Order: sequence, then C-alpha cells, then structure tokens
Amino acid sequence: MAKKKKDERNKEIRNSKVHHNYFVGDTYEAGIVLRGTEVKSIRNGKAQIAESFARINKGELFLYNANISEYAFGNLNNHNPVRPRKLLLHKREIHRIMGAIESGGKTLIPTRIYLKNGLVKVEIGVCTGKKLYDKRETLKKKVDMREAERAMKNAHGFAGR
Repeated sequence: MAKKKKDERNKEIRNSKVHHNYFVGDTYEAGIVLRGTEVKSIRNGKAQIAESFARINKGELFLYNANISEYAFGNLNNHNPVRPRKLLLHKREIHRIMGAIESGGKTLIPTRIYLKNGLVKVEIGVCTGKKLYDKRETLKKKVDMREAERAMKNAHGFAGR
C-alpha cells in the first residue's frame, strides 16, 4: 500500500514551456471533471498540457487543448483526447481570477497535472506573456546558474580527494 502512494506522488505532468513563455503570478489548485479512461491515461503519464489554456465561460472554468491520450484498453468507452474539460474551483476563486484577467494582459495557463489523495488536480497559473528580451534574459540566467553549479561541484569534488 505504501508503495502505491509513493508511485502516485511521482505521477506529474508538467508544462515545461510555461516558465519560458510567461511570468507566472498567482496559482490555483483546481479539480478536473474526467472520465474513467482519462484518469487511467493520466496515471500512466499519457497527457500533454504544453499547448493548453483555461478560459472562463458563463461563470465556469474550462481547460482547452489538453491532450489526454486514449487509454490502451479502453475499447468503446474511450474518450476524445482533446475535448474541453471543466475545472472545479470555488466561486470566489473564479471571481478573483476574472478580476485579474479583466485588468488586462493576463491568461490562464495550466502549469502541472498531478495526483493528490487519489484525485487528479490541475495547477492553474495567472500568467502574463514574456517579450523576446525577457526570454533571452531568462536563458542567460539559467546558463549562468548551470555554470556556477558545475564550478561548485568541481571545486567540492577535488577538495574531498
């Protein structure tokens, strides 16, 4: 039983592009309405959220363009891989998100999908888009950090011998 819980914690689908293309502001944890075969596919790690986004429609939050692959053993009960999926949040959180989006220049982007206590959760970030020079600056910082870590690793490695 303990091994199964450990495996569930490792099942996480991340949006790798989100921090490169956007400044992520507030994040919200939302439930998601799924069918059985979709849950099984997510547990197997067969989902992509790189091109997905969320939108508020008639006071409800929906996730678009999230690709959850069909379950291999799903026969007739399989799902449409790219259908819109309803996200579950409290009304006050949806109103807070609406206020942030209406203030201008912000979008809702899912940062990750993960399992929590056996339930599938989606982390949604209120994001603003980066300009090209911001992306270059982020890449430079990442390269500098990598070089610094490599230098520290080499310095510690030789000192211990």
